[in-house]
Amino acid sequence: MSDWLAAIILGLVEGLTEFIPVSSTGHLLLAKSVLKLADEPWDTFIVMIQLGAILAVVALYFGRLWKVLIGLPGKDPSARRFAYSVLLAFFPSALLGLLIHDFIKAVLFNPTIVCVSLIVGGFALIALERWAPRPREHDAMTFSLKTALGVGLFQCLSIIPGVSRSGATIVGGLLLGVDKRAAAEFSFFLAIPTMVGAFALDFWESRDLLTGDAIQLIGIGFVVSFVSGLFVVRTMLDFVTRHGFTPFAWWRIAVGVIGLCLLWTGVLA
Repeated sequence: MSDWLAAIILGLVEGLTEFIPVSSTGHLLLAKSVLKLADEPWDTFIVMIQLGAILAVVALYFGRLWKVLIGLPGKDPSARRFAYSVLLAFFPSALLGLLIHDFIKAVLFNPTIVCVSLIVGGFALIALERWAPRPREHDAMTFSLKTALGVGLFQCLSIIPGVSRSGATIVGGLLLGVDKRAAAEFSFFLAIPTMVGAFALDFWESRDLLTGDAIQLIGIGFVVSFVSGLFVVRTMLDFVTRHGFTPFAWWRIAVGVIGLCLLWTGVLA
């Protein structure tokens, strides 16, 4: 398979899975294994194209985010409260990611870990659909700082590929009394600093690998992930409101089981 076609496929996988609780990184690692792509530069490619999907959130929520931005220097308490909540939720995983970044890439980027995490996370989502506490917070823009910090601590679980950043934050929100739609929307907002930080760190550490050909491939994946991410963000909230998270849970379990079968038969390495 040509590199440009692989870049398009991985860009689609990223954009379609980044904002749903199925683990975009897990799906990308499994796709990379199926396509028989080398660890480098493709592991770096996987991290860096995530910025394309994140820009989809910025584009679709630009009006609300701009209102917050221009309200920060003034006397808009709601803007400051929202900014503080996102930064507070971002801090735990940012600190942990800086401390163990090399360990994550060297040890945890493993297809077996991904598959097991997908299955365990799927059953966790099913359990939450049945036994989540009654929601007390309904607006992602007005979370209490305590709730925001709790969601941020849950996000730390997503350092394990297959857990899912959006899945961890959504599960955390539901357990802390946030309704489904607000939990998903706050996950969108929290993705912005989280993935920009991951992009910047990986860009700096992998700068020697970023040749002209690599940058071209990243550009292709970036554009594809942005366009497919736009579609998912536009439809995700309405889908969750109508159907909840159970369809994603069963998808996780199915992909995890299929992945383990492929590992046991030697199709995946």
